[in-house]
Amino acid sequence: MTTTRPDTLGTDILATARQQVLEAGQGLSGEQVLDVLRLPDDALDPLLALAHDVRMRWCGPEVEVEGIISLKTGGCPEDCHFCSQSGLFDSPVRSAWLDVPSLVEAAKQTAKTGATEFCIVAAVRGPNERLMAQVAAGIAAIKDEVDINIACSLGMLTPEQVEQLAAMGVHRYNHNLETARSHFPNVVTTHTWEERWETLSLVREAGMEVCCGGILGMGETLEQRAEFAGQLASLTPDEVPLNFLNPRPGTPFGDLEPVSGPDALRAVAAFRLALPRTVLRFAGGREITLGDLGARRGLLGGINAVIVGNYLTTLGRPAETDIDLLGELQMPIKALSETI
Repeated sequence: MTTTRPDTLGTDILATARQQVLEAGQGLSGEQVLDVLRLPDDALDPLLALAHDVRMRWCGPEVEVEGIISLKTGGCPEDCHFCSQSGLFDSPVRSAWLDVPSLVEAAKQTAKTGATEFCIVAAVRGPNERLMAQVAAGIAAIKDEVDINIACSLGMLTPEQVEQLAAMGVHRYNHNLETARSHFPNVVTTHTWEERWETLSLVREAGMEVCCGGILGMGETLEQRAEFAGQLASLTPDEVPLNFLNPRPGTPFGDLEPVSGPDALRAVAAFRLALPRTVLRFAGGREITLGDLGARRGLLGGINAVIVGNYLTTLGRPAETDIDLLGELQMPIKALSETI
């Protein structure tokens, strides 16, 4: 439950954020983000309005649309407590591979929505030779038939694998830090936060765009949520996908309560104020946390990118629903070329 604070204090926090972020373009610190996350519900509308103004000033009106596809689903050896793809948990997800023609068809369908990004995802600790070969074949086949940027999310990488992906023409690499460094051991025990950071550093050095976000609602405190925003800001990623936990049966986090709508919207606005120039993407869990009305408020509260269609093991909103909403809000879809 959000603690009620005096109206004057909320007004002061928003006034400081307006001057610092909107006017000067300097993101909020972790401590300032915490102040925003503690704002009362009656400050939510002006907070979202400020975050929208920041997004419009420093990112512009365009919305980046992306589709994702799972090349390898399930059977992962890691114990990420939120994930039904872990082979260590008794979840209904089973290991499966997607063939190259299916990847190409998925990319075509994604491009038809107006999306400029198509992300190939695999549930692995890191890619082996077989996976790297299939990714290479898939990327080559997609590039032959579809005009779309290709991103990948294949776990932790070696320097050699980073070079290989860059040579394949991967535009952006996703590797989420998932949560604050202080909370990470409560979420994953089979690898460390620092190992994830190392992969992100390699990706940046190779010249690929860095996509890094996480999941809110995994038992973290508001202090840790603010800590996470500050750590992402220090990474300066090109994109931050913002997920909200959709508790999965059979996982250690399967019984956690979803984040409330107001808390989710406060987080959206706070992350925008911490990352004024970053692509901030609505990702998994927004359907159960926010619903249709919340999606609209989020798009008017700092979000400037969406994943359309389904996620890896959970259902999303129909792509047409999001595209129609963007049209209703008069938010242009970012174009890859004149044909989109």
